[in-house]
Amino acid sequence: MHERSSVAELANSLRQELNRYSPGGKLPSSRALVDRYRVSPVTVSRALARLAAEGLVITRPGSGAFRAPAKAATPPPGDTSWQEVSLSADAATELVPRSVDATGVLVTLAAPPPGVIELNGGYLHASLQPERAMAAALARAGSRPGAWGRPPIDGLPELRDWFARGIGDTWTAAEVLVTAGGQSALTTALRALAPPGAPVLVESPTYPGMLAIARAAGLRPVPVPVDPDGVRPDLLAAAFRASGARVFVCQPLFQNPTGAVLSPARRPEVLRIAREAGAFVVEDDFVRRLVHEDAGPLPGPLAADDPDGVVVHVCSLTKATSPSLRVGALAARGPVLERLRAIHVVDTFFVPRPLQEATLELVGSAAWNRHLRSVSAALKTRRDTLTTALRTELPESALPHIPSGGYHLWLRLPDGTDEQAVVPAALRAGVAVAPGRSYFSAEPPAAHLRLSFAAVAGPAEITEGVRRLRTAWDEAVGRPRPRTAAVGRPGG
Repeated sequence: MHERSSVAELANSLRQELNRYSPGGKLPSSRALVDRYRVSPVTVSRALARLAAEGLVITRPGSGAFRAPAKAATPPPGDTSWQEVSLSADAATELVPRSVDATGVLVTLAAPPPGVIELNGGYLHASLQPERAMAAALARAGSRPGAWGRPPIDGLPELRDWFARGIGDTWTAAEVLVTAGGQSALTTALRALAPPGAPVLVESPTYPGMLAIARAAGLRPVPVPVDPDGVRPDLLAAAFRASGARVFVCQPLFQNPTGAVLSPARRPEVLRIAREAGAFVVEDDFVRRLVHEDAGPLPGPLAADDPDGVVVHVCSLTKATSPSLRVGALAARGPVLERLRAIHVVDTFFVPRPLQEATLELVGSAAWNRHLRSVSAALKTRRDTLTTALRTELPESALPHIPSGGYHLWLRLPDGTDEQAVVPAALRAGVAVAPGRSYFSAEPPAAHLRLSFAAVAGPAEITEGVRRLRTAWDEAVGRPRPRTAAVGRPGG
């Protein structure tokens, strides 16, 4: 049995037995627990540590483990009603209210109830994560002399250099800041580049987490439509003229949620339009390492083609590894870098050195490239499985574009569909999906669902999830199932 499962099971058994002991009573010795449950001493030690962290057990070196004393009665809750008046008074003076609807973010972060298939997840399933390689990297990093000391404010030079090489040959470590993941980097960038109340151009649809960042900073998102070739330059230029914005946030590679890749013809146009508007382009290069096995050569980051400091580049290793490996980079050229650095330092001080050291160990190991190849093959299989299942079970829906990278598909529902009825019906049927409304900063042109194929256990679970979604569709819409297929083909 997997060590982690054994620890959880032993902790649960001991938790259930605690009532047999009075507060302060001594639990059986570690040796007795090893014999009784037929587990290793390490498993016993970790299970007791888990109970101690929960406040249920107290461990005393040399004496053993004891049931914790009973907790004091919970005091009555305080009166926080005054906050409603205070928070609304603040909002009255703000150009753009900073109250944030985090629903679109929480959909991809919250764990689904037991038995529910997670087609709304934003991270790799545990079976796709490089757990052994990460554990080995952390163990090696943690034993280095000085590994637990304070790191350089901008990040370890070797890690900054590694990120710089990934952006382009002309970039250097001096132009890179190590951040606590991509979300932190985007937050720093928007705070640095636009004052509260200012407009910021965003792709439509776009990542809900970015919309939440903008609104929390008091910014006004202005949508610019995206098609399968990325953002439309004519509409981008018009949006700059109409809004006076000085920032455009985009995902040129495998855009979330559409999966679009900015075409070669449009890349220089986007940079030219932004330069003429005196604006920055914040490039969120979030899934470059989640390319599918059948993809051709990838275009480089926009930042690689920009010598003039128009592009502020954001990337992260989180999507390709684990939700808890929150290490990313923020890269820029010119005076803006100092402003980014100042805000980054004030907000976070620095990314913990052990995490940076472990990241260096991971990306420098032979296991890193093996992991990327394995994930590339697995994601292609999962994408194809989801596409086939949707074509079979939901032929009335449409996939305008099937990407060769990333971890999700963007499903357009038939006109007139109430996606707010489909989503809860899906949860009742045992599958969690992400509603499309959260991806639009203004009124959406149609109903959509974003379906992830990375957070599930495997292809069989994807097929079952779509079958359950069909059940939910029949409940929510109440239409007979058509027999013709309308779902697009890969590369469409």
